[in-house]
Amino acid sequence: MTFTPMTPMDTQTAGDKPLPDTPAITLHNTAYRDGAAVPLILVHAFPVDHHMWDTCAPLIADIADGMGLDRFAIWAPDMPGAGEGPIPGVAASGRQAPDGAYLDALDLMTDAYAELVNTAGYDRAVWVGLSMGGYVVLDMQRRHPDMVAGLALCDTKASADDAAARANRLRIADQCTRDHTVNPVMHFAQPNEGDSSIKRSDAFISQMTDWINVQTPEGVAWRQRMAAGRPDLNDQLESITAPAAVISGECDPSSPPSQMRPLAEAMTHTHAAFTQIPDCGHFSAVEHPHAVAQALADLMARVQDTERTEDDQQ
Repeated sequence: MTFTPMTPMDTQTAGDKPLPDTPAITLHNTAYRDGAAVPLILVHAFPVDHHMWDTCAPLIADIADGMGLDRFAIWAPDMPGAGEGPIPGVAASGRQAPDGAYLDALDLMTDAYAELVNTAGYDRAVWVGLSMGGYVVLDMQRRHPDMVAGLALCDTKASADDAAARANRLRIADQCTRDHTVNPVMHFAQPNEGDSSIKRSDAFISQMTDWINVQTPEGVAWRQRMAAGRPDLNDQLESITAPAAVISGECDPSSPPSQMRPLAEAMTHTHAAFTQIPDCGHFSAVEHPHAVAQALADLMARVQDTERTEDDQQ
């Protein structure tokens, strides 16, 4: 079918479980298509925005339609400070640690994603997170488990930053704001030894460079401070009962299969389908959108089967 992206939905404020005396965070949402079935929410990676899903999202729709699935909405909200996502002020970011990390920001952002879905009339969604987006998905399981109809973790981790990684994030955040530049994160667009052939290609380097260059230094810094202050979420894996998927690029230097497969194995109360993609680095949905789309369409099929079974039992 020919796919025409929908125009972005209106920006909505959110905060289903606001922390005390904290203003709501605002999200900017892009809807690739509408639908009445349980929606699919795609949460992007750092340091880019929802555009990383532009090729994968229509492929998910095409494959799902070919499988005869009920039509479901596909959304890709921008994180605060990403793309057109407004950057929260200090008050809206919650508590700030002495080193500058935002201790409540992940929770506040996750609540905003939950409220976005609730406001549209959905009780649950299937949550997909790539890299930093995976932090949101696991925090959704932690804060709003009843809203998780299914989830997928792509090229991500459940652990919090160690001291060195946290300090490096905060150093980058300070440099971005001090020098008003996104150069400290431009290495995401540069190939390294052992990277996939796609990441080493001129097309990937050019696209990733363009995506990073349109980000604001302040938005990059906010996301780094949010991630630096996030909690360890490994304890959430065992609590997952909804259909799940774990996707890993074989050449991913930060979340390789040797680290991703244990996440799937730790989901002992559900079946977590594991997909390992050859010649693929950290940005699997960009590097191999067909493979990721197939895995996510398969997940949606499992979710819809589960929904029908639950309906029959009522």
